Amino acid sequence: MVGMAVTAMVAIGVVFSLTPSASGTEKEDLPPRKISVAPEYPGIVVAEGKDVTIDITVANGGRKDETIEITLPAVPQGWKAWIETYRYEITGVYVPSDDSKTITLKAEPDDNVRPGTYTMRIEGRTQDGELTSLSRLQITVKKKEEEKKSKGLAVETSYPVLQGPTDATFEFSLEVDNDSDKDTIFNLIAQGPENWDVSFKPAYEQKFISSLRIKANQTQTMAVEVRPHPLAEPGTYPIQVKVSSETAEAAKELKVVLTGTQKLEVGTLDELLSLRTLQGQAANMSIYVKNSGSATQDNVQFMSFKPENWRVEFRPERIDRLAPGDLKQVEVTITSAERALVGDYSVTLTVEGEKTTKDVELRVTVQASTVWGWLGIGIIVLVIAGLVSMFIRLGRR
Repeated sequence: MVGMAVTAMVAIGVVFSLTPSASGTEKEDLPPRKISVAPEYPGIVVAEGKDVTIDITVANGGRKDETIEITLPAVPQGWKAWIETYRYEITGVYVPSDDSKTITLKAEPDDNVRPGTYTMRIEGRTQDGELTSLSRLQITVKKKEEEKKSKGLAVETSYPVLQGPTDATFEFSLEVDNDSDKDTIFNLIAQGPENWDVSFKPAYEQKFISSLRIKANQTQTMAVEVRPHPLAEPGTYPIQVKVSSETAEAAKELKVVLTGTQKLEVGTLDELLSLRTLQGQAANMSIYVKNSGSATQDNVQFMSFKPENWRVEFRPERIDRLAPGDLKQVEVTITSAERALVGDYSVTLTVEGEKTTKDVELRVTVQASTVWGWLGIGIIVLVIAGLVSMFIRLGRR
């Protein structure tokens, strides 16, 4: 019985080994080599002056993995175009067998491009030049319509761009003019970057509102309060504000320019802020300086506030550049005055960045020199010896 079972298992294994796999069968059904490069939408319509962004599908329908070079052999005059991924501008893409990749074509018109139809050619070619795929993108530029001005409504601001650190609160002042002949309630809508907090407030008040009632032929001031996301990176961010009623609508674009947060951390690795030294002697300790903000700190300098005739030295004397998240170690040498009295003293170390300063207060304990201690012990011994000698002499008499 055992022999029959073994024979059956061997037979089954032979059958499976002789049966082609599904993936192998699928590969055999493919042609030896085949590529295709084509835009997702071969024809698009854009307004005058608008940029173009469109996906390009690069497909490998053959049995062999391919590296496909992508070029734009025909770019219309007045346009600038390139191929990129989410991070880089590219000239080629690797596509495994029976797979496809998506890349992005970007095109920018200059100021001289007028309404009309523009054709852009896209070419994909294998590295050995054996296979080529050609496609085209047709861009129809239409005349830009003039923005319709809302009758009876206007929104203005004297300061449409505000700049500051990421942890700041930005407040824009907007004037809404109801130039109609009746009192009107206007709805307020704002759209900012993701995870940002944008709110409307009456002028000089702290409550938040979502609508505004303005009497006929009058102007009212309101505030737009913007709080950036704590992790927002330095850059320029648009804020779209729309004021509307049943009969009129007006919009205004505001901008927040983030310079990043300016923060420094200073301390010791063991969290101890005290040390001991002898009169006139040097004591050493290490501190760390960390850029915990989102803005780079350049030319970080060190200063100290110390008792008279003391010396404080830093190595290095300054940090030329400290990127966000970077940490540097600094050696500090503190030398007390020669005639410093025994006791505790305060020494403040100041780390100064471009727009931020951090202080650390140290307690330095000055102890008497051991030489004076041994000298005192010697004097005491001599006094005792003299007294003993005197008692011996008097006792003999």
